[in-house]
Amino acid sequence: MHTPEGCLFCRAVRGELGVSRLYEDEAVLGFEDIRPQAPLHMLFIPKRHVASTDALTEADSALAGRLLWAAANFARQRGYAEDGYRLVVNCNAHGGQTVFHLHVHLLAGRPLGWPPG
Repeated sequence: MHTPEGCLFCRAVRGELGVSRLYEDEAVLGFEDIRPQAPLHMLFIPKRHVASTDALTEADSALAGRLLWAAANFARQRGYAEDGYRLVVNCNAHGGQTVFHLHVHLLAGRPLGWPPG
């Protein structure tokens, strides 16, 4: 569902799901992906419901930047920055988005091939 009431990630923000909260600030929550594709696979989400990157407005610029910063900072703190990591944002169905709450995937801990998908 594309509403906060039915959104899986909004439920995580509200504490209704037992996600592994590894990062949290006033605007962003970071937790482990339940189907990891790399040794480190986390999701960083805004605490406020935004359906996708396509739903972002200019007023959301700081929030979008905060998501990227939070994921990159986490990777640096965990020692993945030197070898490298990947940040992925899928947008809508053809872009591979399956949960319609904006999220950034952080993948690290192994070489990641190109092209993805």
